Amino acid sequence: QVQLVESGGGLVQPGGSLILSCAASGVTFSSYFMNWYRQAPGKEREFVARIGRTGGGTDYGDSVKGRFTISRDSAKNTVYLQMSSLKPDDTARYYCNAHNVKYDFWGQGTQVTVSS
Repeated sequence: QVQLVESGGGLVQPGGSLILSCAASGVTFSSYFMNWYRQAPGKEREFVARIGRTGGGTDYGDSVKGRFTISRDSAKNTVYLQMSSLKPDDTARYYCNAHNVKYDFWGQGTQVTVSS
């Protein structure tokens, strides 16, 4: 059974930092591109970051470039999203996604709220 479990969300003040984690199980981790998406209330799901199967080939949404960093640890089957200089507009539910040409899996998400 495939599971993607996100953690690390919470309430943070503007300008603060958070690190999100997504632990994958039931998949061959190295076979998947790993992505982070987010969705705020009343808005469409937005691409945040992507990392290639071996840890290279990162890409970021325009709104987070220079502030967020995606990484993966194959030994732990985990992908991370380091978020800094957080803004109220970053408030959303953040979802982990595992994708390859055959399969597409999603986690349940973790809430990030940026507010003073």
